[in-house]
Amino acid sequence: MNKKKLDLARKRIDKIDNHIFDLIKQRTKVVKVMMDIKNLRKQIIDQKRIKEILKKIRKKSITSGIDPSITKKIWTSMIWSYVEYQKKNFRKK
Repeated sequence: MNKKKLDLARKRIDKIDNHIFDLIKQRTKVVKVMMDIKNLRKQIIDQKRIKEILKKIRKKSITSGIDPSITKKIWTSMIWSYVEYQKKNFRKK
């Protein structure tokens, strides 16, 4: 094992993780806006929209040469994490 190469790769991962963090921060802001738009708690989950997103991600993954099972797990986890966040923070109007 080449420790120098491994350290360099880890630094690249750290940099990418920082970008991902910034994108999650942006996504969270948009989710908060969406929460304000929704009138009813039952509007939090839109199964049709979830299926569309996962289908789109699958196509993109295949086209980009990424294992679709990886991206499906990531997006599914992210979607349901935000669903839980919305349920926890939803305010009745």
